[in-house]
Amino acid sequence: MSTASAPSSFPGSGGLLPTTLTGRALLHHEFSHLRKHWWWLLALGILLVVCGTVAVVVPPIATLAAIDVLAIVFLIAGVATIISSFWAGRWSGLLVNLLVGILYVVAGFVITEKPFQAIEVLTLFIAIWFIVTGVFRTLAAMLIRFPQWGWALLNGVITMLLGIYIYRHFPISAVWVLGLLVGVEMLFSGWTWIMLAFAVRSIPAETTT
Repeated sequence: MSTASAPSSFPGSGGLLPTTLTGRALLHHEFSHLRKHWWWLLALGILLVVCGTVAVVVPPIATLAAIDVLAIVFLIAGVATIISSFWAGRWSGLLVNLLVGILYVVAGFVITEKPFQAIEVLTLFIAIWFIVTGVFRTLAAMLIRFPQWGWALLNGVITMLLGIYIYRHFPISAVWVLGLLVGVEMLFSGWTWIMLAFAVRSIPAETTT
């Protein structure tokens, strides 16, 4: 005895109705939860804005904190990769995965032992990355001339000049570049969460019921 199940969606029929109602109910549930706890989003945004402001005002502190976090991330990733390579059993990628994990651990220890040298290396990488990215964006905007290409051109030029400035002022720029970038990122993220919190709070009550 065989049973045939009706398709969840069928053009021209009511097959989409259960799926639509389920999705709408799920959306209402999410909106209701966010609206009741909107102040958590606001608190997170304010915390990020405060931390970002401190990082921008005092970038050396943020730079040291960021490099410490990076070292911890490398160590945790390395240990997890090594453990997972053995848990996976006998497979062809075990040796490569094991070597990658060891490399992560070694990089974490090197950053921990020589944080200032690691900061200098990261600063040079950021400078070169900005220069290369800026040149490519500038050339692409000038050659392709896609819609609104002027903004891409401006973005490329500013990125390239920023990379050149960081490189020209190296190694002094290593003191503030990483911390400043982290601070700006936290500021933008913080204000995004704050705006989202107020947007969720302003959702009409009937939408969440």
